[in-house]
Amino acid sequence: MSDHKPPHPICTVDPYQYLQLTRNPDGTIIRNLSIPTSSAEPDPATATSIVVSKDVLVNQQYNTWLRIYLPRNSPVSSSNAKLPLVIYYHGGGFILVSAASTICHDFCCQMASRLPAVIVSVEYRLAPEHRLPAAYEDAMEALHYIRSTHDEWLRDFADYKNCFLMGTSAGGNMAYHAGLLAAVEDLEPLKIRGLILHHPFFGGSARTGSEVRLVNDPVFPLSVSDLMWELGLPVGADRDHEYANPMLGGGSDKLDRIMLMGWRVLVTGFYGDPLIDRQIEFVKMLERKGARVVAQFGEGGYHGYELMEPANADPLFLLLKDFINGMT
Repeated sequence: MSDHKPPHPICTVDPYQYLQLTRNPDGTIIRNLSIPTSSAEPDPATATSIVVSKDVLVNQQYNTWLRIYLPRNSPVSSSNAKLPLVIYYHGGGFILVSAASTICHDFCCQMASRLPAVIVSVEYRLAPEHRLPAAYEDAMEALHYIRSTHDEWLRDFADYKNCFLMGTSAGGNMAYHAGLLAAVEDLEPLKIRGLILHHPFFGGSARTGSEVRLVNDPVFPLSVSDLMWELGLPVGADRDHEYANPMLGGGSDKLDRIMLMGWRVLVTGFYGDPLIDRQIEFVKMLERKGARVVAQFGEGGYHGYELMEPANADPLFLLLKDFINGMT
């Protein structure tokens, strides 16, 4: 983002209508959008997917849980080797979607098979009923659960010393903030090696060039992004809050800890995404801090492209595999 401020864009999309939301007088919302869901399939004999999966409860009070994905033909089944562990946070602008949503479930199935890896998808509380930092707190509670659990799938097949935090869109934002929190906590035997930010959802009060250019983007119009921040941030906060705008003040001091531990950060997105300018500026901020960054931005595309068009996700999975294996 340059010093030149783009003109104030005019978005003609009604975000409540677009997302099929109804706002209640008490500030909660009714989610009218029907989002298909998929059940876990823990039994290899009956599973229809390329992986097996199961749900485990984390916090009964908050109804948070994990869905664990394990490749059916895991290469570790006949050896002492273990698979990388990828802890995944789904998108949805902090207000929609679940770890059980079919679009997220299928994406995690593909990742588990293609990388291959043990994938742990985190179900977290949604805003505005539970505004930030609730999702970050749930992200951290999940990490503490994983580090201490005796679950046989995780203990037998996941390499706790080769762990990555990953998220898509709002989940990419979560992976970053959870990483900052995890960097100053003792999570042994869990050893985080890096962060994977897939189309990360960041914001700011000043408009970027890509937000102006793609103000009425058919996939992620600016009014929808604004509403998600309005409903997700703490009451009274604007988009320059640290949760939305990680570039503010030159970046978090906790990034120094991430660099000391040698973490790598992968940021990936598309030039057809209204968020692209923020993602590029985020990468530049990390580079100024001295972080080990890999950035991959593709031509065209749009926000959430690989989840919406799984047939075109091969380049992403190859990139993830190389990054996890330390080849990028």
